[in-house]
Amino acid sequence: MNNELKGSDLTRAMLAGGHKQIWCAVCDESDEQAMMDHYDNDFTAYIVSFHDGYFHCRAGTPWSFAVPIKISAVTQHEIEM
Repeated sequence: MNNELKGSDLTRAMLAGGHKQIWCAVCDESDEQAMMDHYDNDFTAYIVSFHDGYFHCRAGTPWSFAVPIKISAVTQHEIEM
């Protein structure tokens, strides 16, 4: 049995542990939907709190699901130019 936290559960634990801003893929449907690419939709946000059953981003928008993500710059080597 794997008890490793992931997805929105991990984000809640990170906030409870003192993290102040967590870069997340966000959605109101599910963790899986949050990780999908949505055309013409800003689907990432800095999550700063969880209360009343919702994650709240820096702009104050409530989200049902927030999956912590890493973002890094693409290098020329990675795209084989």
